[in-house]
Amino acid sequence: MEKSTVSDKVTPADLSDDAEKMGGFHHCMHDPSSNKTELSDSDSAEFQGGVQRVRAMTTTWSTKTLVLMFILTKVNTPSANRLYLVSFVDALLGSVEGSLNPYITSSFDKHGLLTVVSVVSTILGGSSTLSLAKIIDVWGRVEGFLLMLLLVTIGMIMKATCTSMEMYTAAHTLYWVGHIGLIYVVDIMLADMTSLRNRMLILGINGTPGIASVFAGPKIANLFYTNLDFHWAFGAFAIMLVGVSSPAAVVMLVMQRRAERTGVLEKARSGRVWWQSVAHYCIEFDVIGIILITAAFSLILLPFSIASYGPKGWATGYIIAMEVLGVACIPVFYIWERYYSPVQFLPWRYLKEPTIIGSCLLYGVMFISVFAWNSYFGSYLQVVNRLDITTAGYVLNSFSLTAFIFNPIIGLLIRYTGDFKWTAMAGVPIFLLGTALLIPFRTPDTHVGLLTMVQILVGLGTCLFTVCGQIAVMASVRHQDIAVVMAIWGLFGSIGASVGIAIAGGMWNNILLDQLRNRLPEASKPLAESIFANMVTQMSYQDGTPERDAIVGAYGDLQRKMAIVGVCFVPLCILCTWFWRNVNVKRLEKEQTTGHVF
Repeated sequence: MEKSTVSDKVTPADLSDDAEKMGGFHHCMHDPSSNKTELSDSDSAEFQGGVQRVRAMTTTWSTKTLVLMFILTKVNTPSANRLYLVSFVDALLGSVEGSLNPYITSSFDKHGLLTVVSVVSTILGGSSTLSLAKIIDVWGRVEGFLLMLLLVTIGMIMKATCTSMEMYTAAHTLYWVGHIGLIYVVDIMLADMTSLRNRMLILGINGTPGIASVFAGPKIANLFYTNLDFHWAFGAFAIMLVGVSSPAAVVMLVMQRRAERTGVLEKARSGRVWWQSVAHYCIEFDVIGIILITAAFSLILLPFSIASYGPKGWATGYIIAMEVLGVACIPVFYIWERYYSPVQFLPWRYLKEPTIIGSCLLYGVMFISVFAWNSYFGSYLQVVNRLDITTAGYVLNSFSLTAFIFNPIIGLLIRYTGDFKWTAMAGVPIFLLGTALLIPFRTPDTHVGLLTMVQILVGLGTCLFTVCGQIAVMASVRHQDIAVVMAIWGLFGSIGASVGIAIAGGMWNNILLDQLRNRLPEASKPLAESIFANMVTQMSYQDGTPERDAIVGAYGDLQRKMAIVGVCFVPLCILCTWFWRNVNVKRLEKEQTTGHVF
């Protein structure tokens, strides 16, 4: 059977009819007399091995198993979720890492390269989810989860032993790919277990434990920084992350084996030798495509952050070469995908659906706006406002705290109204107001309470966008295609974040140093580069000194310009949501789970 997609002329009623005809969402046949659940015949024809496996697993689950898996799951960020036992440790890790990153880069005298650490990892993390979507659809959710856990662990071990900025950047890239993949796999697993109508409510309720990590993370970071160093933090969390991941992985493996023993799921052999399997999966996962798209955005965006470190700035040979090669990779990627790729990396057919492309663009634009001003905000709070690591983390994390609190409320609203388009539109004025207030409040004399209020407003706007955007893309496709469209959605978010980070890095590295040179007294001008390179040095100057005034003035001027750039992208959010179809998920009732439904 050919895979069906939602054409431009499909109505919500058509979608509802298709859901019932396809059997893709009510796909279990239950025989009460035999108490045996079987997969429908359409499963083998419509669904790949990994999807069949998870559908078979859930048919064997008892109520106790479902409760156990519910306890083992939670949402960590506005855009994703992860296993419950993993979540608290992983959320703490993210909060601790965010608080320590400025000090880590400063320890190598490379504070200005804070964004460089994130550009490549963010692009590669987003790009890899498309290949990961194929992995979990072909091999299975459990296998994808374990693979991502391995990458996270290796990255954390490398961070714990790094001795240079280059090694730390490489370690962070490996860690971030696994981290994003882990979030993504569990996101899909929860989609497998929940109905479309209840999905965002369940994810929102599961996100509430993240409130604790918002407060605990900065405090733990401060303790590590004061008493040990960042190496110990990553080493400790590497051990804890593996430890808390084991129970969830065991539950999933046991359920999979049970499905195999009961005959619901049959194991199939490919008949290929190892080298044939390597060649097969290189084609299946479109390795060339992922290399080209990652190279394109990385080579285009990285120079914005590192150009100021070149001998001749933007005229440096390798800077020019990176830009030329990056731009050249874009048409090469298109030609490869359009004419030569046996299996397309980016399923273009989904980008013909207005709701999917609108949601993807909204996710990307939102992150461009946020990361344009937020990338160095933690440094601003500590240098300008004299906040310690803990307090600065609280202010910074109030953005995420808002999402943790309002996610279940928005999910409940969607559950009872079935609407996500106009709910998302309500986030536009909130997001615009919060971002616009950044401009007048990015002054050194602004009270910290006002800065926190703005973080909450922006967080509420992005929360509305993210929750509604997730359900919008999932409402447009059948179960088989959820992993792919969610990967596309995540890719756009990663690209948007990378663009925003690159904008922030470009402005920071090309404006702040010049501002310091202009503002510092004549006797201190030779110190401009050393001050610029190390946040600890910036905080060492006492209030009232001309050096301190110069640093604060430079920070305030640059942060205000960053906020203006972020505001300029907000109006595009209206355009992105306007093209969404007004589908009511309450009427649609497209259930994408087996047997038991959350």
